[in-house]
Amino acid sequence: MWDITPGEELRRTEVHARYKGNRQAGIAPTKTEVFLFSNPSRGRKVGYFDGWGADGCYHYTGEGQHGDQEMTRGNSAILGHQERGRALHLFESVARSVVAYVGQFALATDPAWYYRDAPDANGEIRSVIMFRLKPLGTVASLGEQIPLTPTSDDVVQDVEIEKQHTERMVVSPNLEEREAERREAPLVTAYRDHLKAQGHNVTRKKIVPAGEVRPLFTDLHDTTDNVLIEAKGSVTREAVRMAIGQLYDYRRYIKPTPSLAVLLPSRPREDLIELCNLSGASVIWRNGETFDQRTA
Repeated sequence: MWDITPGEELRRTEVHARYKGNRQAGIAPTKTEVFLFSNPSRGRKVGYFDGWGADGCYHYTGEGQHGDQEMTRGNSAILGHQERGRALHLFESVARSVVAYVGQFALATDPAWYYRDAPDANGEIRSVIMFRLKPLGTVASLGEQIPLTPTSDDVVQDVEIEKQHTERMVVSPNLEEREAERREAPLVTAYRDHLKAQGHNVTRKKIVPAGEVRPLFTDLHDTTDNVLIEAKGSVTREAVRMAIGQLYDYRRYIKPTPSLAVLLPSRPREDLIELCNLSGASVIWRNGETFDQRTA
C-alpha cells in the first residue's frame, strides 16, 4: 500500500527499500509502479529541462543522456504504464540522496509526449522525449514553472530586431562560435539600417512550429520586397550551408512565400556564392560602409 504523502521528504534508498526498483535510474519501473526521479538543476547540464508547463502538466524528460532518445526501456515503461496497470510516482531531488514526493500522475493525451532539441553533456544537440504528466489528486508545489506547452498550430509573430536570440543550445560553445555570434549581431543591425534608409520596412519573425515548444527566430525579413534574410558572422562553408538550411526551414511558415538571401560579413569565395544562387538564395555581403549583392 502506498504511504508517502505529497511534499514528504525522504532518502531515495528508503523509497526503494519499501517499493523496490532500480536505485540509480531516473526511471525505475516495478511490477506495480513506475518511479520518476527529477533533478532539474543537475539535469540541465545534460539537456533535461523538467518542470511545470503552462498547460498544468509536469513535463518530464525521457531517459538517455547520449544521442537521440528512443521509446525503449524506461521511456516505454512510462508510455505503457496504464496498459500495464502501473502507477506513475514523481519525486524531485531536494538534497544529496534526499528526494521529495511530488505526487501521482498519469500520462496526458493530445499529445502524451513530444520531441524537443536539447544538448547532451558534450554540448551536442540531440532529440529528447518530453512526457506530459497529468496530476492525479493532490500534488506538492515543487519544481519550476517553465513555458513548455506544445502548440497545436503554427505560430508566426513579428518580434523586435534589437532583441537578439540564438538557436544554438550549446552548453560550452567554442571560441570560433562565440566570435561568429559576436560579429553577427552588428551585421544584422547594419543591414537593417541600410534597408530602412532605402525606405524598406524590416522586421524579424518568431516561429513556433505546431507540436513544438522551442521557437525559431529569423534574422531579418524585408517585408517591402518580401525577402527573408539569414545572417552569419563567418564566410566558412559550414556557416553558408547552415544559413541555406535555416532559410528553407523558415520559409515554409511565412506567407506569401518570400525570396531568400544570405547575409555575410565579407565577400565569400565564388564557389559559395554559386552554392547559394543554385539553392535560390541571393548573397549579400558587407563592403566597407555599404553592401554588395549577387542575386539568385
